[in-house]
Amino acid sequence: MSEEKYSLDQLRLDRSETEGPRSKRWIWGVVVLLVGIIAAGGFWFARGRTVPVRTHIVRAVASSGGGQTVLNASGYVVARRQATVSAKITGKVTEVLVEEGMKVEEGQLLARLDDSNVKASLRVAEAEFAAAKAALDETRARLAAAENELRRTGALTAQQVASTADLDRAEAEVKALKARLDLQQVQISVAEKQVALWQQQMEDTVVRAPFSGIAVSKNAQPGEMISPISAGGGFTRTGIGTIVDMNSLEIEVDVNENSLSRVQSGQPVEATLDAYPDWRIPCKVLAIIPTADRQKATVKVRVAFNKLDPRMLPDMGVRVAFKGEAATGSAAGAGAAVPKLAVRKDGGRDVVWVVREGRLERRAATVGSTGENDVNVLAGVVAGEKVVVEGPTNLVEGARVRELNR
Repeated sequence: MSEEKYSLDQLRLDRSETEGPRSKRWIWGVVVLLVGIIAAGGFWFARGRTVPVRTHIVRAVASSGGGQTVLNASGYVVARRQATVSAKITGKVTEVLVEEGMKVEEGQLLARLDDSNVKASLRVAEAEFAAAKAALDETRARLAAAENELRRTGALTAQQVASTADLDRAEAEVKALKARLDLQQVQISVAEKQVALWQQQMEDTVVRAPFSGIAVSKNAQPGEMISPISAGGGFTRTGIGTIVDMNSLEIEVDVNENSLSRVQSGQPVEATLDAYPDWRIPCKVLAIIPTADRQKATVKVRVAFNKLDPRMLPDMGVRVAFKGEAATGSAAGAGAAVPKLAVRKDGGRDVVWVVREGRLERRAATVGSTGENDVNVLAGVVAGEKVVVEGPTNLVEGARVRELNR
């Protein structure tokens, strides 16, 4: 009997080794189920609650007519109208009335030079002019008296009271005085021109702005010598300062000869200043300079800004993208303009949150050019839709929203 019982015991399964792992798997299954239930509950709770947001209506952006980028180049912002203002004469600076960054108008006084010697010479010329006019008045009076004497002598000679010699002397006196009068009139004209010359010399001691613009440098100080030509030393300045006409700003780029066929006059260009990398500036090709640099194998291209901006400054570095023609029937260059705040980063991608029928909808966005306040979205939204510009960071798709009034 004992042997039978032993045999039956051998056939019985030992569940002690399998009960432990199975119980653990059962516990983990319960935990995962509870987590899922909590997450689903949180999701449905988030969808059910109302989220306060501010929205903005998307507006359409017209196509600029430019297509894909056909060539990239770099260059600098330059001013077509720029001058280092100097005096016409060599002299000592007594006053400088310009500072860097100052806006000046055409003809505005910028500096004065020492004019003491010129003033003295002007006073002498004016005195000589006055003396010449006084001498002319004296000669005219003497000529009038001589003419009267000639008439009386002529009458007496006709009556044979005066001799012919007396008549000849009277005629000679009149002729001499007339000649002196003509000479003095010429001398007066010369004296007048001398006065005008020294007045011009006085004006040359004053430095004025040749055109309206912005002063970008101040090169001289009171007490320094200034000369219109280089004196070869370090103590004589050649200019008071430099003025730039900000309305003449444009871009100059060097294009490789091999790529010149991709550039043509009037071609649309998109420029980006190194100082403002997110600012896309619409431009166009103004001219291709008809000469090449044999050392660099490049051709200079002038690019004009479609609209100037105070942020554009001379000698700024700039990168330009020459655009090709847009494909027929495509919307190249078109898109929708949304505020910068509407575009968010999610998982390394640009996304926007759209409000449709009172609920949130997450959309991936393709961002194009960036302006000062807006972003051109090429894909993801269309004009007329509402995008979220302000709201919580943890937005949930499908959540109800409450739009806040601006």
